[in-house]
Amino acid sequence: MSRDLRYLILADGLFHPEESKTANAVIRYTPERVVGVIDASRAGKTSQDVLGFGGDIPVVATFDEGLALKPNALLIGIAPAGGQLPDSWIQLLSRAIENKLEIWNGLHTFVGDVPELAALAKKHGVTIHDLRRPPAKIQVANGRVRNVKATVVLTVGTDCNIGKMTTQLQLLDAVRGHGIKTKFAATGQTGIIIEGSGVGIDAVIADFIAGAAEKLVLDCAKEADLVLVEGQGSIIHPSYSGVTYGLIHGSLPHAQVMCAQPSRTAINRCEWVKIPPLVDFIKMSEAATSALRPAPVIAVALNTYDLTDDDARRVVDQVARETGLPTTDPVRFGPEPVAGAIAQFHWDRPR
Repeated sequence: MSRDLRYLILADGLFHPEESKTANAVIRYTPERVVGVIDASRAGKTSQDVLGFGGDIPVVATFDEGLALKPNALLIGIAPAGGQLPDSWIQLLSRAIENKLEIWNGLHTFVGDVPELAALAKKHGVTIHDLRRPPAKIQVANGRVRNVKATVVLTVGTDCNIGKMTTQLQLLDAVRGHGIKTKFAATGQTGIIIEGSGVGIDAVIADFIAGAAEKLVLDCAKEADLVLVEGQGSIIHPSYSGVTYGLIHGSLPHAQVMCAQPSRTAINRCEWVKIPPLVDFIKMSEAATSALRPAPVIAVALNTYDLTDDDARRVVDQVARETGLPTTDPVRFGPEPVAGAIAQFHWDRPR
């Protein structure tokens, strides 16, 4: 991946702490690459105003205003339900290509498969990066991760968009600080943008999801003694649990880190699915892995962005007492309690 990217991020009315997952993560972890965000509903504000981080990255109303910030790439920063490419964006993407901006797309609809955009990109010599396009020749999983020496830790969660990727990215340097050679295995479009490699697991044909996860872990394990795998979905999510189980079975984690948002009591957009108490959910998640390789939940990472500092500290302490596990909000209070638990598990794990 080029390191001189200057992203103009398209958020189109959804630039928000919970709605613009891709935009938010890129701003949090690579702010030096972001020149601005397009969202007419929040124009005139900064990333700091909207998200609470990102400094003075401006939010603009139109593509023309964004173009004045001299980007060299347009990044689609939101993931609408189903990952479809809205018709209203075709004209905007066309203008971006005509202005020589690379296209970075994490939607399920591939920009490179839209005939008019593909032809325009070819005419102007512009690269389209469809991040969810699966690699060729994926094999089915057959448990090959059992033979690697590296420790594999997977983030799991009570719901989607709850902090599984963010937790692993927060942990990366912290675990390395314990003297462990560590790799981040990106399994979603946002993680791929930040890490520069990975596989969009949720775009892989169902029979090969576990195989793609297996190959990703095997590749990371060649370079590291610890692999932090980005989790996806939830084992109780009626829409996305198939991806969750495929990732679990392919990556065969040795341990899990449970991610949860204390204020969320039901699956987002599926309110009829209530989230069980965290102690019960931990037991469910451990049971989900036990048949192939036991993987205890060794720590809890909470997303407390919508709580006051006092309430957040209170709930962190409460969860730690209830679960008996190291617990933190890795963004708000730092990742060390979880990083320490992972390091101890890694050093103590029988080889």
